[in-house]
Amino acid sequence: MRGSWRLGRVAGIDAYVHWTFGLLLAWAGWTAWQGAGTGAAVLLGVAFLVAVFGSVLLHELGHALVARRYGVSTRHILLTPIGGIASLEGMPRAPKAEFAVALAGPAVNLAIAAALALVSRVTAFEAFGLVDGLLYANLSLALFNLIPAFPMDGGRALRAFLAGRVGRRAATATAVRLGRGIAIAMALVGLFVNPMLLLIAAFVWFAGGAEARALDGFGDDDDGSFGRERYAAPVSAWQRPGVYDRGPSSGGMRVVFVRRGW
Repeated sequence: MRGSWRLGRVAGIDAYVHWTFGLLLAWAGWTAWQGAGTGAAVLLGVAFLVAVFGSVLLHELGHALVARRYGVSTRHILLTPIGGIASLEGMPRAPKAEFAVALAGPAVNLAIAAALALVSRVTAFEAFGLVDGLLYANLSLALFNLIPAFPMDGGRALRAFLAGRVGRRAATATAVRLGRGIAIAMALVGLFVNPMLLLIAAFVWFAGGAEARALDGFGDDDDGSFGRERYAAPVSAWQRPGVYDRGPSSGGMRVVFVRRGW
């Protein structure tokens, strides 16, 4: 992949890291140095960041492996400074299947957090606070991704839940409206608390709208089915807004579906 380095192959899926991730590592090291002024602090800061993104990689693998169970393969996983992207070749037809795929990532983070809590309690192993820090980081990843702001994981789960009852088009419209309301709240909080929330709010606003427009263009199956690989979605919930791969495939049009865990 252009601008990325291959980390290796996990469960048959190529994993890459974007070159800008190096800038994030440098920032983590510099912040640790500014705070403590020691090489040990720098190493701990960088190690913690790498461990968190290891959890993000496992989060993406959760989505990919559950999707594989429903017959959907994954092209690759890409780690970037603001999250991970699992590039899926489509989505399962049944709303229950999308529901399972959407919740797989947060479930992985909750499992990691539970395992770390058990290790900490049984062995009293702290590793300079890394265990507790990683535990809370995974809890945060799980809970944040479960916010019903389509096209984040929670929003996708909500859309899948509604699709079996009111049809895919109406479910998507409802999920997008709710997601945009949450995006406005995120932006307001981001103005005073954390500027990163502004980026996430922009993503939720534009990505959800892009998917709704794509769905209007491709049509809908109101019986709740997901059609013939026509599921298009933007970055991490699932590549960049409005960017779709419509290359040839054995079944005609192919739309690559990609999602991100934050």
